Amino acid sequence: MRKRITVCLLFLMFLAFRLVAFRQTVHAQNTEGQTAPSTNSAQEKNIDEYIELLRSDVRQQKAQIMGAVMELDIDQSAKFWPIYSEYDAELAKLNNLRLANIKEYAVNYDQMTDAKADELIQNALQYRKQRSELLANYYGRVKDALGAVQAARFLQVEDQLLEIIDLQIASQLPVVKQGA
Repeated sequence: MRKRITVCLLFLMFLAFRLVAFRQTVHAQNTEGQTAPSTNSAQEKNIDEYIELLRSDVRQQKAQIMGAVMELDIDQSAKFWPIYSEYDAELAKLNNLRLANIKEYAVNYDQMTDAKADELIQNALQYRKQRSELLANYYGRVKDALGAVQAARFLQVEDQLLEIIDLQIASQLPVVKQGA
């Protein structure tokens, strides 16, 4: 149990560090002169590359935490990890939709309209619904392969990790301006 707590705390510290560093990078880039269109394009490319690096590190950390908490034997591991890899690939595709929505929010932040705010929120709600459906689907697959107890453990740990990531993301996004 201590090992699990230690691994989770290390993951939280890692996430916090990476997201703070990302926020500082974005803030620094946003406060630099944005006179030339090529500068904005280069900044967006740098941000995209940084996000991809962050995502790969987070995926690796999530898998390590999942492995530590699941405590699978060799036979269970042979069944679980291919399912988890498929899940993670589908989640990554779904997260691309979320990322696009966040970028759209950033682009429209200073000139937010009622229509755009509603569109962005509807997209965010759709993302949550799709992610919930994805988790339910993979809970069923893990349950079929390993039983309900292991599937519950998978769902519980994955949901906790996703909530931590969601909280980190939400804490970095500014609230819509009043009267925007």
